[in-house]
Amino acid sequence: MNSPYRVLLIDDHPLITNVYKVALQTTTKLNRAFKFSIDVAHSCDAAISKINEATKNHPFDIVFLDIRLPASKDNKILGGEDLGVLIRKQFKNIKIIVSTSYDDSYMISCILKNVNPEAFVTKGDLTVDVLNETIKAVIADPPYYSKTVMKIFRKQSANDFVIDSIDRQILYELSNGTKMNELPQILPLSIAALERRKRILKDVFNVEGKGDRGLLQLAHEKGFI
Repeated sequence: MNSPYRVLLIDDHPLITNVYKVALQTTTKLNRAFKFSIDVAHSCDAAISKINEATKNHPFDIVFLDIRLPASKDNKILGGEDLGVLIRKQFKNIKIIVSTSYDDSYMISCILKNVNPEAFVTKGDLTVDVLNETIKAVIADPPYYSKTVMKIFRKQSANDFVIDSIDRQILYELSNGTKMNELPQILPLSIAALERRKRILKDVFNVEGKGDRGLLQLAHEKGFI
């Protein structure tokens, strides 16, 4: 590739995006064939703005995506997973590198199925060397999974149920105090369908009882809200 790879770094911590920059610069020093043009976004809204601009002009080639991001101001994008789904739709040939502090097997399984990233790295595994390996693998021969992600793959049991964007929206709205009978005004589902989804979520998280507190607490701990 003659022109630089266009890279978007998405993380709400500037320290992390600086680590990514150093890794990209190191990769270029080690191999002059790899050159990068870098943009940075520290929020969902900033990322959406850059994505929309790039869609009209010159698309991104690689995105570093943090999963634990605050929601967009309009609450349409609830975090990094939703953002990853949007990016995947906008750019046909994009390569997504997901990084996350979560190490929950179910959360990682959902991200893999919903976002389908070319690389998945936990922040506990992050070093410049690991990032250099990730970058080279994503460009030349994806996928790439860090050590912790591989360990989780080996341990996790098969589970076909995936928490989708509507499930996450239900959890998000309930965590913000929205009542179940108000949800049909926000989501395109009947109250019966919404109640069914909530029952399934309680089964998935192994939560008993009629209240929502236990469900929301576990969903928060596992990184879904």
